[in-house]
Amino acid sequence: MFDPDAPHSASTNSATPLNPAINIGAAVADDIDSLWQGWLSHFTLGLTPAGLTEACGAWLAHLALCPGRMAELATFPLVHATDQFTEGARDSRFRSDLWKQWPWRQYVQTFHLAQAFWDRATLDIPGLAPAHTRSINFVAHQVLNAVSPANFLLTNPDVLKAVQQSGGQNLSMGLVHFYEDWQRRIAGQRPVGMDAFTPGQTVAVTPGKVVFRNDLIELIQYTPQTQEVHATPILILPAWIMKYYILDLSPHNSLVNWLVEQGHTVFMVSWKNPDSADCNKGMDDYVRDGALAALDAVDAIMPGQKINLAGYCLGGTLALIFAAWLAARHDDRLQSLSLFAAQGDFTEAGEIGVFVTDSEVAYLKNMMRAQGYLDTRQMAGAFQMLRSNESLWSHMVRDYWLGQRAEMFDLLAWNADATRMPFCMHSEYLEQLFLQNAFANGHYKVLGQAVAPENITLPVFAVGTESDHVAPWRSVYKIHQLATGEIAFALTNGGHNAGIISEPGRTDRHYLFAEHKTGTPVLSADDWCAHAGQHTGSWWLAWRDWLSRQTKTGDRPAPATCGSKDLPPLADAPGTYVHQR
Repeated sequence: MFDPDAPHSASTNSATPLNPAINIGAAVADDIDSLWQGWLSHFTLGLTPAGLTEACGAWLAHLALCPGRMAELATFPLVHATDQFTEGARDSRFRSDLWKQWPWRQYVQTFHLAQAFWDRATLDIPGLAPAHTRSINFVAHQVLNAVSPANFLLTNPDVLKAVQQSGGQNLSMGLVHFYEDWQRRIAGQRPVGMDAFTPGQTVAVTPGKVVFRNDLIELIQYTPQTQEVHATPILILPAWIMKYYILDLSPHNSLVNWLVEQGHTVFMVSWKNPDSADCNKGMDDYVRDGALAALDAVDAIMPGQKINLAGYCLGGTLALIFAAWLAARHDDRLQSLSLFAAQGDFTEAGEIGVFVTDSEVAYLKNMMRAQGYLDTRQMAGAFQMLRSNESLWSHMVRDYWLGQRAEMFDLLAWNADATRMPFCMHSEYLEQLFLQNAFANGHYKVLGQAVAPENITLPVFAVGTESDHVAPWRSVYKIHQLATGEIAFALTNGGHNAGIISEPGRTDRHYLFAEHKTGTPVLSADDWCAHAGQHTGSWWLAWRDWLSRQTKTGDRPAPATCGSKDLPPLADAPGTYVHQR
C-alpha cells in the first residue's frame, strides 16, 4: 500500500521539480517560440504551416492505404473526359453565353473536371479525420479558384470581348483601379466609395441618444416615433466582430428604424473598437461590462418592465450565455430571447471550422499576443477565403480586367468597416466555445458561475439563413436542443448578413417558419424543413407578431426624452465608439 508520508525512492514516477535556472530557460524558450510564430504569422496570413502540413501528411497516409481509390484517380481524367458537369450552369463565373462557345466551353468543362477530381481525391477517405478532410478539400478548392479560366486574360472571353470593343481601354482603366487600390491599402485608407457611407450621416441615422457609456460599450436609446409605445423594451446585442449599424443601415432597410416605427422602445449596444490596451478583456468582461451593464441601464431607465433581449451573430452567442447566467442566478428580468444567425452549439459550425483547429488556434494566439488583438485585415482575409470567388477573384476580374467599378452600397460599406478582437476574449471564444463546445456541454463558467443552456426557459425566436457560411442554419437550429422553452424558428433566404437585413416590401424574400411547443418532440432540421410553413416576404413580420405576443402589458405613452434622471443623454446617436478605427 502506498504511504503518502514515506520518502520516495529514485524510481518513483512523480515529477521532480525543475531547477529554477531550468525554469527560467524554459520560459525564455517559450517566449522565443511565441515571438517567432507571431512574426511568422504576418507572412502566412495568420494560417499555421504546421496545421496544413499535418493535414497533408494525414491525407497522403490515408490515401496510400486506398489502392482502389488511387487507381480510380489515375484513370479519372480519361473516364470522365466526356462528362457534362452541371456546375457550369450554376457557376456565376461562367454565366455569359460566350462561355458556351468553343474553345471556352472546353475550358469550363476541364475546370469542373478538375474540381470533381479533387473532390474525389480529398473527400470520403476512410479513416481521415473530418478536420483534416475539411482542410485539404478547402485548400484544393482555393488553388482551383485561383487558377480558374475566368481569372486570366487569354482564357476569359468576356475580357477579350471588352478589349476588342474598347480598344484595350478596359485594361488601362483596370491598371488605374489597381494602382488606386494599392495606394489606399498601403496608406490604410478605406475602399473607394466608402466615404459616402458615414455613420450618423448616411447610415446609422435613426434618431436616438447615448444614455450610458463605459470602457466597453455605449448604449443607445432610440427616440420614439409613435405617440404610444409597447411596454416591453428591446435590448439588442450586436456582434463585436463588426460594428452595430448592420442593424441600422439606410433608413429604408434599418431594422432599428423599422422596430421604432412599429412602436417599440429599442436599446442598442455599440461596442468599443479595442486596441492593445484592451488585450486582457475576456468573455467575462463582455458579460459584465457589456450585456449586464446594458441590462442594468435599461432596467434603470424603464424600471419594473421586463426586457426582450436580442442578439446577432456573436452577440447572439453572448445573449444565450447571458440568459443562462441570469437563469442560474434566478434573475427574471428577461421576457424573451431572440437570436439572429447565432450559435450556441459549435459541433457543426460549417466552413469557418477550417480556421478553428487546435493547431490554428495556438498559432493565432501567438499572433494576437504579439499585438494584443486580432487585426481587422487578418480577420477579413479569413472570411474572404471562405467566399474567394465572390469576394476576391470576381472583384479582380471586374475591377482590373474589365476596368469596371462595382457601385458601393450601404451593406458593402459596413462590411469594410471592421473592428479588432481582444486577445483574451478571442482566445477564450475559440478555445472554450468553439473547440471545446463548453457552453453546449454544460461546462462553461461565467464570472465564476457554471451555466447550462437547459436553464433557459424563456420563449425563444431564432432565425437562420439558407446560405450562411459563418453560422450554418442547421447549427443555429440546434437551439432546439439547448433551450427548454417554446421556440419559434425562421429560415430565410440569403446569407449571414443579407438574409438578416430583409426589410418588408422586397419581392425576392421568403422564409420557412414553425413554432415548437414545450413538451412536444423536436424534429430534425430536415424534417423541420419539410413541415414548416412557407411564407413570402420578410421574416421581420413574423418576429413582430411573435414579439407582440410576448408583451404582457398594454401600450403606454411614449416618453418625452431618452434616458432618465440618473442616466441622462450623453450624446446623439450613433455615439463615438462607432467612429473608432
